[in-house]
Amino acid sequence: MTTQADTSATALAQAYEDFERARSKLVELRRQMPHATVANYTLQDAGGAVALADLFGAHTDLIVIHNMGARCAYCTMWADGFNGVLPHLENRAAFVVLSPDAPVAQQQFAAQRGWRFRMASSQGTSFRADLGFQHGDELTPGVSIFHRAADGTITHVSRDIFGPGDLYCSAWHLFDLLPGGSGDWEPKFTY
Repeated sequence: MTTQADTSATALAQAYEDFERARSKLVELRRQMPHATVANYTLQDAGGAVALADLFGAHTDLIVIHNMGARCAYCTMWADGFNGVLPHLENRAAFVVLSPDAPVAQQQFAAQRGWRFRMASSQGTSFRADLGFQHGDELTPGVSIFHRAADGTITHVSRDIFGPGDLYCSAWHLFDLLPGGSGDWEPKFTY
């Protein structure tokens, strides 16, 4: 005799399989997207003007987090999570968190949060808008992946948008396991 628990467990196992299959397809489709050559934008960091190419360091791949800055508790939560896995990220690719805040404000906020990753400012540039992370005054959080070829050409190879429940912040997935899910919970700067 099949019980409700058996039926639920079977449905859950099938949902996991379906999700993994869909996630794998999404990854493959992203890899098939055409790569767009981008300019070597001039951004700002704590040391002054910095070219996009310089953010790669010794790596050929660069992860740029489009953060909305110190005003956004959600972006702060994502950045807190990236800080924890920074050595793993930087072992594979260069990593920078980009916000519209001035470098001095970034450094102060980063020090308060204990962030160790490199930060850069897009203030006064079209970088975010050109990549689809700013529409007028409205900012969108997310991630862009860049690749630098041997000849120095920089291509934008992938992107994604951040939002509650996405794959880039583990807190949402842990909350999903709670009986009430995340409920009306929202991140805060301090608790």
